[in-house]
Amino acid sequence: MDQASYASLVEMKPVLRSAPALQLVHYALEHAASRGWSVAVVVVDAGGEILASARMDGVAAQTLDFAADKAFTAATMRRSTPDFFVRMSSTDELRAGLANRPRLITWEGGLPIVYNGTIVGGVGVSGALGHEDAECAQAALHSLGLGSGT
Repeated sequence: MDQASYASLVEMKPVLRSAPALQLVHYALEHAASRGWSVAVVVVDAGGEILASARMDGVAAQTLDFAADKAFTAATMRRSTPDFFVRMSSTDELRAGLANRPRLITWEGGLPIVYNGTIVGGVGVSGALGHEDAECAQAALHSLGLGSGT
């Protein structure tokens, strides 16, 4: 097989790098602090692997786990956590199946990270009210000119 034939076997996609992932965490924390909210933030790549994370002083350690699960869900399921909730609550079978899947979570605050129409990762925020978590995630994405696909 020649090189041109191999090109059809591989799809080149953009990859989220660690520097912008750290910036997303910073902007989400900054947004939360400006409103008096205490949160944890996690950014993952498209496969759900953690690139950057932090939690504010006084935020419980398990809150960081919730943020990681939100980011993982958004990246790997390719939709916001509320949109994932709508899908998973559409039938009894899906609802029952969700309970048996570790790391998938439907709480508000997880958004996919979209660059040029491609999902390159996910951001998860946890610790405030759901809509506040989502606001922090959206503000972070907006700060870097990234989309969430929602």
